[in-house]
Amino acid sequence: MPITPDTKDWTWVLESRCPECGFDASTVSELEVPALLRANAAQWPAILERTGVRDRPDDRTWSALEYAAHVRDVFRIFAHRLDLMLTRENPTFPNWDQDETAEAEKYNEQDPVVVAAELVTAGSALAAALEAIEEDAWHRQGRRGDGAVFTVATMARYLAHDPTHHLWDVTK
Repeated sequence: MPITPDTKDWTWVLESRCPECGFDASTVSELEVPALLRANAAQWPAILERTGVRDRPDDRTWSALEYAAHVRDVFRIFAHRLDLMLTRENPTFPNWDQDETAEAEKYNEQDPVVVAAELVTAGSALAAALEAIEEDAWHRQGRRGDGAVFTVATMARYLAHDPTHHLWDVTK
């Protein structure tokens, strides 16, 4: 059964603390993001070893496995967006419907061991890509299809909230 799509614009997390998970991107430097991503990714394999990893807590909430597959794909999508920002002038990112992807890719039917390994690999690759950014590239811009504009620096800080929030989702 599909989850009701999340249609909120989460860009506000760049300016204030998330009242749910407590993450405050406004206090995080983009240079801290790679370590945050690696630390986050390192916690998911143990979560995916738990009993009931496919169980949804209610009809509106993904299972831990679905959240993990989503975080893996967030890492992959943001790696692609970062590459676009570093190699093209002011690109518009292809739209990504996370809920449609979760259903089409059957997140809850995927192998938790495979998802854990892919999530760690994708998180590590994205962290390495962020660490390799030259100082003068942090200001480069890109935009979502809805018009929201990011610099490489604000995209990194915005990105850091998503896996943090979803780790909170599965451990609260």
